[in-house]
Amino acid sequence: MNLKEKNIWTTLKSEIVYENPWIQVTNHEVLNPKGNSGIYGVVSFKNLAIGVLPLDKDLNTWLVGQWRYPLNTYSWEIPEGGGAHGINPLQSAQRELKEETGLIAKKYTLLCNMHTSNSATDEYCYIYLAQDLEQAQAEPEDSEDLQVRKIPFETAYNMVMNGEITDSLSMVAILKTKILLDKNNIG
Repeated sequence: MNLKEKNIWTTLKSEIVYENPWIQVTNHEVLNPKGNSGIYGVVSFKNLAIGVLPLDKDLNTWLVGQWRYPLNTYSWEIPEGGGAHGINPLQSAQRELKEETGLIAKKYTLLCNMHTSNSATDEYCYIYLAQDLEQAQAEPEDSEDLQVRKIPFETAYNMVMNGEITDSLSMVAILKTKILLDKNNIG
């Protein structure tokens, strides 16, 4: 590790200022990299973020539409949700895919893991590609009023490119899958 990669922030005091079953908000009194006093708020998620991009042999995918309360807008996304820490993220991905779309996949490939917004949260995400699909019954949670659409993957890609899909997990999954498809790296 070079000198620039060392933590040069100093935490003077930390206090949890809000907590519910999904998140915890902590206010930190700090000395910033220049040694000046400041504050830093961090949102800690109590679950992992999980995303699943289903892709069938004909290169169709499924999007889930729902109203996103924090944004006050409707959003088209890949199937996604939370996975408990301490549980294999793949098990959470399998549950989310079945819950939201009714799909069961025989093949899963980890597309990536990522931090969703590292300037304000420690949320960590796993995104999977799901293939060799069979249709079963969806089982959405009470908080989910979902529309599910089966569309050509290329349509989903175009939705990202023209700004119709803005969800970060969905964008990363679709764009990475597009690159892998273009390189013939998806079997």
